[in-house]
Amino acid sequence: MHWELIIFDCDGVLVDSELLSNRVLAQMLAEIGMPMSLEDTIATFMGHSMSACVSIIEARTGRAIPTTFVADFRERTFDVFRRELRPVSGIESVLDAIDRPFCVASSGPPEKIQLTLSITGLLPRFAGRIFSAVEVARGKPHPDLFLHAANKMGVAPAACVVVEDSARGVQAAVAAGMRVFGYADLTDADELTAAGAYVFRSMRELPQLLRG
Repeated sequence: MHWELIIFDCDGVLVDSELLSNRVLAQMLAEIGMPMSLEDTIATFMGHSMSACVSIIEARTGRAIPTTFVADFRERTFDVFRRELRPVSGIESVLDAIDRPFCVASSGPPEKIQLTLSITGLLPRFAGRIFSAVEVARGKPHPDLFLHAANKMGVAPAACVVVEDSARGVQAAVAAGMRVFGYADLTDADELTAAGAYVFRSMRELPQLLRG
């Protein structure tokens, strides 16, 4: 199929941020008495918005998180990003090869998306085509964000393809009536497949997949 719009997730698909942000989160959870391994943190929180993460933390601890937790997490994560963040290996070649419209739709807030794309040099490629979960009522795994992106880009959902790396993101794309390619990096390939994705393991494979 000739897709009319390609929608990219950001974290873990465009920018190699998942390990960095989950490393900070694991450190901060230990500080408030909720120790988790990096692997468990990724499995629990990857693909969620920050508000959803807060709800999970508070449900597990049975108490409200410190009032500065979210702000401190953002500050510490952004500091790590400025030092260590890189684009996902091969993504620049993928973007160079695309001959149709594309955009980014992320669970992160706009300032995070802007910062990570700027640090990695990808921001000019997505200028004016950045959509955040803060713009919709429900985040992933609900379809709202992807439907919002498609609507803003003037493309019917059935003509869109999504590139995701989390099961929750895949579920959101499927619920939106979109085809989805699942990048099996930190998420197990079987989990992505079960959620409804066509799985690939290297960005080198993606240009051919996107050609339909």
